Amino acid sequence: MRHDWIFDVLTDLQSYALRHDLPALAAQADLALRVARAEIAAASGAEDGCHESNADAPDPAKGRLRRD
Repeated sequence: MRHDWIFDVLTDLQSYALRHDLPALAAQADLALRVARAEIAAASGAEDGCHESNADAPDPAKGRLRRD
């Protein structure tokens, strides 16, 4: 997958934050990981002609899970 690198970067950021007692940064990195997974999965599905529901996907505008 061409987007794998972003997961590595965000996971490294989260690990760094946890090791250095930066809980807010760790939480934001976790949110960014979930957003990246959801958006990349949605984009991949759109490219394949697949229309999966992403009702539980994070809503980047609100910073939390979206419930459609």
